Amino acid sequence: MTIWEAVAVLAAGVGAGTINTIVGSGTLITFPVLLAFGLPPVTANVSNTLGLVPGSLSGAFGYRRELSGQRRRLLRFGITAMLGGLGGAILLLALPPEAFAIVVPALIAVALVLVVAQPALSARLRARRERSGTAAHPDGGPLLLLGLLVASAYGGYFGAAQGVIYLSLMGLLLNEDLQRLNAIKNVLAAIVNGIAAVFFLFVATFDWAAVALIALGSTLGGLLGAKIGRRLPPVAMRAVIVVVGLLAIVRLLVR
Repeated sequence: MTIWEAVAVLAAGVGAGTINTIVGSGTLITFPVLLAFGLPPVTANVSNTLGLVPGSLSGAFGYRRELSGQRRRLLRFGITAMLGGLGGAILLLALPPEAFAIVVPALIAVALVLVVAQPALSARLRARRERSGTAAHPDGGPLLLLGLLVASAYGGYFGAAQGVIYLSLMGLLLNEDLQRLNAIKNVLAAIVNGIAAVFFLFVATFDWAAVALIALGSTLGGLLGAKIGRRLPPVAMRAVIVVVGLLAIVRLLVR
């Protein structure tokens, strides 16, 4: 790797860490850069996954205030994310790279629709519960756990726009502020990346220079993303999610 290639990978890591903390899809920045510099797809993917772990942790640290009072929820969601992430990592080595080529853009598109429609859908769900006299499950119930399991499996497999899917699911099924949901999303992303990286350590080949550069860049980016993301009002946050999600769809369709 030349000095300029190293600078490019480091800069991509900063960008990925920043956008991952705000919404997700940082993989769409770092992964193409690694491919452009000649890394094989699987090596690029696993090196990227390991390199983004510190960025996920720094993003979660930046959102630590919003995690207050969510310990029980994080435990339930974290175990689910760990199982899903491990399953997705196994699928990465077992399935051909084209396996999710059609499914993933459609999945992200559905998630974006849910993000945009979430305030109206949540209001209708609350009104229905009030009429029927039922209360919402404080942690979203089995449906949310199932959705998080699938989203985490996708995250362990590739992970582009994983955060968009997390936010759409939790926004619909949890009665919480969007920033508090984003804090949970950052923790879940750290768990999925971490468990997938541990699995890859035993079965895959890494480019350690790329890992180190992305790790450094994403750590800085995670802290920067937390500062930016926490200042965004809900409407602006949803707009960022939609824009990033649409770019992810376009990038996945044309690659």
